[in-house]
Amino acid sequence: MADPASYRGTGLEPPPKVGVLGRIADFSQRRRGLVVLVWLAAVAATIGLSSAFAGDFKADYTARGSDSRTAQDLLGQRFPALAGQGIDLAVHSDGPVTDPAVRAAVADLLAQVRTVPHVTGTTDPFTSPGDVAADGRTARATIRLDVSNPQDMPVADTQRIMALTEAAQRPGLTMAVGGQEVQNAEQGAIGSEGLGLAAAALILLLVFGSVVAAGLPIVVAVIGLGISGALVGLIAVVIDVPDWSTSLAAMMGIGVGIDYVLLMVTRYREFLGRGLAPRSAIMATADTAGRAILVAGSTVVISLLGLFAMGLSAMRGAAVVTIAAVAVIMLASATLLPALLGLVGRRIDRLRIPGMRPRGTDGSRLWWGWSRLVERRPWAVGVAGLAVLAVLILPVLGVRFGFPDAGNDRAGTSSRQTYDLLSQGFGPGGNGPLLLAAELDRPGDTAALVDLRGRLERVPGVAAVSPPRLNPAKDAAVLMVVPTTSPQSVATEDLVRTLRDDVVPAATSGTGTRVYVGGATAAAIDSTADTVSRLPLLIGGVIALSFLLLLTAFRSIAIPIKAALLNLLSIGAAYGVVALVLEGGWAGRLFGIDTPTPLPAFLPVLMFAILFGLSMDYEVFLVSRIRERWVRSADSRTSVTSGLAATARVVVAAAAIMVAVFAAFIPSPDLILKVVGIGMASAILVDVLVVRMMLVPAAMHILGRVTWWMPAWLDRLLPRVRVEGRGDHDVLVASEDGAPDLVLEPVG
Repeated sequence: MADPASYRGTGLEPPPKVGVLGRIADFSQRRRGLVVLVWLAAVAATIGLSSAFAGDFKADYTARGSDSRTAQDLLGQRFPALAGQGIDLAVHSDGPVTDPAVRAAVADLLAQVRTVPHVTGTTDPFTSPGDVAADGRTARATIRLDVSNPQDMPVADTQRIMALTEAAQRPGLTMAVGGQEVQNAEQGAIGSEGLGLAAAALILLLVFGSVVAAGLPIVVAVIGLGISGALVGLIAVVIDVPDWSTSLAAMMGIGVGIDYVLLMVTRYREFLGRGLAPRSAIMATADTAGRAILVAGSTVVISLLGLFAMGLSAMRGAAVVTIAAVAVIMLASATLLPALLGLVGRRIDRLRIPGMRPRGTDGSRLWWGWSRLVERRPWAVGVAGLAVLAVLILPVLGVRFGFPDAGNDRAGTSSRQTYDLLSQGFGPGGNGPLLLAAELDRPGDTAALVDLRGRLERVPGVAAVSPPRLNPAKDAAVLMVVPTTSPQSVATEDLVRTLRDDVVPAATSGTGTRVYVGGATAAAIDSTADTVSRLPLLIGGVIALSFLLLLTAFRSIAIPIKAALLNLLSIGAAYGVVALVLEGGWAGRLFGIDTPTPLPAFLPVLMFAILFGLSMDYEVFLVSRIRERWVRSADSRTSVTSGLAATARVVVAAAAIMVAVFAAFIPSPDLILKVVGIGMASAILVDVLVVRMMLVPAAMHILGRVTWWMPAWLDRLLPRVRVEGRGDHDVLVASEDGAPDLVLEPVG
């Protein structure tokens, strides 16, 4: 290691100190062959382990301790057949559905269906009470399955049932199957990951102008995706993981992977352009951009950890697999990328795109012009940005929470056809009957249930009530209540509350019989209410932890406060876009949503956790560069203007990549993934163009030096996290070959 005293009298400045990240990067580039082989071996090992030991996807959206969860547990113990999954069969005839020819066709179909794997039996619509509609032309049957979750039913077996049903139709006789299993089978795959990578590759080529520079982020993202994708199966062995979390983790891994590496490759090219040798440029990159990525990735992890406060196992599983994807990318950025940069060296701009030339990162004329405009008119720019956010937030006022049902599926699908047939024959409530599970005081004593049934039949909003059905031990019973309104209707939610608060207590008071209102519809209502009640915990916890992290990184009171407020506005704008699309009007039809659709309560929760972290990413990318200049110049106006101009192109490019990655969700036939894609893509677009490019620099200009104020006692109390790097990497010193170089120094 160099001795600073040896530079006395030479006219050269001693080399800056490089921190831990710089040392890790230096080790990785010196042992680059070994590091690359280790990463490739890790990909092979995780894929192999996942193939051998991967767990199954599971998702439980029920609210623990709720009435519907208690009913579900009781049905599972006393009525195993009712607790299992089932596929609905809808039968509609132009004439009487009880015609012998129709009955024979239905019986023949059900006999064939019973030969399909995982089918344990079927109900007979002509002997089961209430399974023939009052119009006499519609009937329903249930195909019982031996799986406990819809995801456990093999798609091929569901498709076989669908094919048998379609083949059994004839003129004047329509039959269709529906349910979650059918919806899963009809979704198919659209290759969102491939679409996202292709779009990202195109944007990177436009940004860098060379195949080599553009290829590095793609290589790191693909290797990270290989490891994190395989880890999902291994994580599923330990905790419940929903099937959609695989796509979410993949998109997050691709998005942040490319964004983080884009930032580092940009800084590496910048340091090479200033005259640093490749080894020194790699260390300087890790010591500046690498630190920003470490802080940015930590904010994403903190935001995702907030999902643990929601009390839903599905949210915990999604959080863990997504955190794993981000952690893999952070590790790859610190080790794999320096190794790849060591292999590339000065050839970073090789294989240039014809007609394009690699551009520097000190800021284009466009961004310098914009930066100076914000400097001259901060109040006007700030007010304009806030006005845009206000307009986008307005639709949130009309948002309706709930779970979409098959009535929101695409027209022409089997699940939508089944929903429509059952609605026409049995009313909208026929698609989501309530199941009242009763635990009897004495075996066979159904007096309270007979009274309850009579009361239920007189309740407004109840279309039909089945007789009590006893289990073999006669110590439990179940009643099916069909509402007059659809499962997602507000009136159905009001009916559930009326039954729980008034009707059931009045009928069972003093009898010793306990009745719980359950079923899929009631479970969705309980889950929504539980999620909404926990949302303040998520928001408060994530903001508090992120505030502390930014406070430590930037040594400022104003920056974390500003970041939290603007992030909330940015996320609110995304919610507004989603609410507008779900109205099913002109905006919804652009994305294939043609009916008014409720917003599942867990989606805003999931979006908040992810978007808050990603918004902090761009905040860290921008403000860390501004702080670098502030530390060196102590000139607030110049620091903001030059920092924005130098960073804007990279941040906008990173955001464009993330928008493209999440927009790949939008063509998905899965409504949940479609809404996630719409919300995330619009949020990132708004966050970068309005919040980071307008509101953040405008606010920093207005605050001036106050932006960087922090009480001395608090500054002494907090640990030192120099996000701007440990030294001045603009200082160049001569190496043995005459090229400017950096030398590692011991750091305290």
